[in-house]
Amino acid sequence: MGYAAPVFIAMNRFRIARGREADFETLWRSRESQLDGVPGFQEFRLLRGPADDEATLYASHTVWASRDAFDAWTESEAFRKAHAQARAPKGTYLEHPRFEGFEVILSE
Repeated sequence: MGYAAPVFIAMNRFRIARGREADFETLWRSRESQLDGVPGFQEFRLLRGPADDEATLYASHTVWASRDAFDAWTESEAFRKAHAQARAPKGTYLEHPRFEGFEVILSE
């Protein structure tokens, strides 16, 4: 992918109630991400994963130049503005999002 090392990947996993997937996806499509121009931001993806009888798994996936760049974003006014828009209809989320952060150690 051609990223300059080091790279940090931040992911949030979401368990979304079956039948509420369209609400969740619309929320993400219509929000202002606030990521344009954020120092160190490289890429964003929203991923849809497997579903069971109760939930569909989603993950937000952002790529950053470094952990420091990601941490600075989480402490910024732009971060607060972006996350103030994250209100989905009641019953959409089955639990709080689960954060996972990864340092890239190998990239081909």
